[in-house]
Amino acid sequence: MDFTAQTAIVTGADSGIGRATAVALAADGLDVGITWHTDEEGAEATASEVREHGRKAFVARLDTTDVPGCGDVVDELAGRLGGLDVFVNNAGTGDNAPFLDLTLDQWRHTVATDLEGAFVCLQRAARHMVQAGRGGRLIAVTSVHEHQPRVGSSAYDAAKHGLGGLVKTIALELGSHGITVNAVAPGEIATPMTGQTDEDPHEKHRPGVPLGRPGDAREIASVIAFLASPAASYVTGASWVVDGGMLQMGPQAGSHLESDAWREG
Repeated sequence: MDFTAQTAIVTGADSGIGRATAVALAADGLDVGITWHTDEEGAEATASEVREHGRKAFVARLDTTDVPGCGDVVDELAGRLGGLDVFVNNAGTGDNAPFLDLTLDQWRHTVATDLEGAFVCLQRAARHMVQAGRGGRLIAVTSVHEHQPRVGSSAYDAAKHGLGGLVKTIALELGSHGITVNAVAPGEIATPMTGQTDEDPHEKHRPGVPLGRPGDAREIASVIAFLASPAASYVTGASWVVDGGMLQMGPQAGSHLESDAWREG
């Protein structure tokens, strides 16, 4: 319980879950490194919110398909922060093509972004933590599709399954250094990635989600902030599903149901 983070990097923090996470960590007293891929203006807006909490914010562009060069961005931000206690691998992409139609280039782009780039960045972050000798927190944002597949998302599903497995393995290897490693697996969240920018999820009806709506990015960020806190000192190698109960629907179809008839048995 004696680990108290002072610095963090959140990738893909120009919007959505990444932005909410950066702000949540700043509210908990951390200085934050923020990365963006295509939306520099969004990243600067996130940085402004971090600074409103009285914390330092540094911004850098990160392309996780630049393997292994993306790790240099982690090094740069860690240097500007003066250390690295928490690393949140949030940057990612998706695909939507049937397996028989998926091209090799599409496959490679998704896997490079969601798995290979994540490996490089997590490894580089871990090396900073090990060298500093103070412990640390590695947190990877995966997806409910780390646990269950979705038709038309073969590359995405494979990458997220792989990232979940990577988290478990490095949790075993880094425990002796006082570093915890966990995944957070969101369901449908109202973010730009799901085409719901700046929309209130409480105003959307999702019959196939037990809580009846999509999630808010801040609801994911609160779980990540917990995992970064001293209170989560004995939590490692776990995947925290934050999906309003959707995975528990199993064959009842989850978010794709169009009526509430299932609630009546």
